[in-house]
Amino acid sequence: MAGHRFHVPWIFSLFALFVLRAHCFYLPGVAPEDFKKGDPLLVKVNKLTSTKTQLPYSYYSLPYCRPENIVDSAENLGEVLRGDRIENSPYLFKMREPQMCNIVCRKILDKKTAKAFKEKIDDEYRVNMILDNLPLVVPIRRPDQENAVVYQHGFHVGLRGQYAGSKEEKHFINNHLTFTVKFHKDPLADSARIVGFEVKPFSVKHEYEGEWNEKTRLTTCDPHAKRAVTSSESPQEVEETKEIIFTYDVEFQESEIKWASRWDTYLLMADDQIHWFSIVNSLMIVLFLSGMVAMIMLRTLYRDISKYNQLETQEEAQEETGWKLVHGDVFRSPANSDLLCVYVGTGVQFFGMILVTMIFALLGFLSPSNRGGLMTAMLLLWVFMGLFAGYSSARLYKMFKGTEWKKITLKTAFMFPATVFVIFFVLNALIWGQKSSGAVPFGTMFALVLLWFGISVPLVFVGSYFGFKKPTIEDPVKTNKIPRQIPEQAWYMNPAFSILIGGILPFGAVFIELFFILTSIWLHQFYYIFGFLFIVFVILIVTCAEITVVLCYFQLCSEDYLWWWRSYLTSGSSALYLFLYAAFYFFTKLEITKPVSGVLYFGYMLIVSYAFFVLTGTIGFYACFWFTRLIYSSVKID
Repeated sequence: MAGHRFHVPWIFSLFALFVLRAHCFYLPGVAPEDFKKGDPLLVKVNKLTSTKTQLPYSYYSLPYCRPENIVDSAENLGEVLRGDRIENSPYLFKMREPQMCNIVCRKILDKKTAKAFKEKIDDEYRVNMILDNLPLVVPIRRPDQENAVVYQHGFHVGLRGQYAGSKEEKHFINNHLTFTVKFHKDPLADSARIVGFEVKPFSVKHEYEGEWNEKTRLTTCDPHAKRAVTSSESPQEVEETKEIIFTYDVEFQESEIKWASRWDTYLLMADDQIHWFSIVNSLMIVLFLSGMVAMIMLRTLYRDISKYNQLETQEEAQEETGWKLVHGDVFRSPANSDLLCVYVGTGVQFFGMILVTMIFALLGFLSPSNRGGLMTAMLLLWVFMGLFAGYSSARLYKMFKGTEWKKITLKTAFMFPATVFVIFFVLNALIWGQKSSGAVPFGTMFALVLLWFGISVPLVFVGSYFGFKKPTIEDPVKTNKIPRQIPEQAWYMNPAFSILIGGILPFGAVFIELFFILTSIWLHQFYYIFGFLFIVFVILIVTCAEITVVLCYFQLCSEDYLWWWRSYLTSGSSALYLFLYAAFYFFTKLEITKPVSGVLYFGYMLIVSYAFFVLTGTIGFYACFWFTRLIYSSVKID
């Protein structure tokens, strides 16, 4: 019977893998493409984004010019969850053949379309486009640094302001685009590769003579006169019954940048000097503190163990003091031990997911050209790390003398994912209510549930099965039948106080990097400095472990043996500071005013903080678990 126990779940998981194959494992091609002179270059359009609302919309949700047939590009799971909607566009270039004043289409606004444009301009929405897998950027020169350029994602739909002495603010649309395509030419052939895609948007009230037809020539933008539009032209106002003519120029610039390093300019941070200095400074402080803590702990522990063992060898009848006094209760099972097992197993799952993701990113497997690749990889790794979650929770559960391993397995498989899924489902319903492209479609939701039930849950069961079959972890000392009374503790050893104090140092190790991560997520900037992020992650592990061990040592010296949950909560409390910092960031750095957008921000940051609590708590728990077993196995106890 044991050999067939997992027969049904594995059949289901194979079915899940088959269904999800096309949905999850597709990644955009990143191989270099060579273009010869005159080869067609198709520009694709992506979502409209805004840092004020955080709600993406598809490009064609606005009445922009459309091609004859709109074709959706294949997207991976990460792209769908990010709200990407990649479609073809009427913008068509020819390689190394400049074009001037190409007319895309002519639109007459009605009340509905004018209102739609005005709303997007008010909310500062930006248009995102893609050429040869490169995102469209607007180069902006920094006034404080000579020849320094900052790249912003996409161009604004339009702007609002006063014009020609009018006191009333009006809306103007960016209807003329001057594209710059940078290419690197192969010296041995006639082909070239695209290494840059930039744009300068203009608002131009185009004029023409006579009636409008396909051969109409614009007087404000004449390709025969070799005169492109300038910012001095009258801007195109957005009002009902107004006529808008969409046009574009495209020029090609040869560049020394090679295709392999074409992303380097995009990934330069706007304030890179402050970024590097802050990270190095933070790491040096944390490393210094960690070294000091480790030195103090080693010296103090060595003295304690030497003293206890010396007392035993000399058979001195002195009263025991300190942490040795509670040796008969220190390994007593904690209250709510089942819940602790579940959280520890989930934390192991998170730790494995983040560690492998970091390694993949460091090796270059998660390049920025793979849009959504990072999120897809994290989701799939989370699912497959369920094996280690089940194993860890079952091992701990058996040590606590638990017998119903299937019960603890179900809790491990469902507790954390179900909580996150409920929050995510509510937030997705809010996004759906706003008719945003960021709402996850039903098919993707089904795919996520299939990943969970079809692969993750069976793997948790397999891990638990093998974990429970392993021999029980033996305690280094025997546990007394009657629990010892805990003496009254000093105010600074109060559980709530020591737990809150313990979370400050781990948060301090990551809060500078956290600023850049939040900026990349909520202000739509690039973040791919995984080398520094990995160092910060290692520092976080060391800091969580050391601060938990120190406070656990002080707690045991105070003859308080209830360390199981406190060790988890000590480092896990750093998640509270993370959430408070997220709230601070919201009110100081973001310009979100709509209630739905605020709920989305705090909802997603609540999920992130919850995950951070599980991760850091597990690191602290295992550090304390190893520490207590080590010190109590090092002294002679009758």
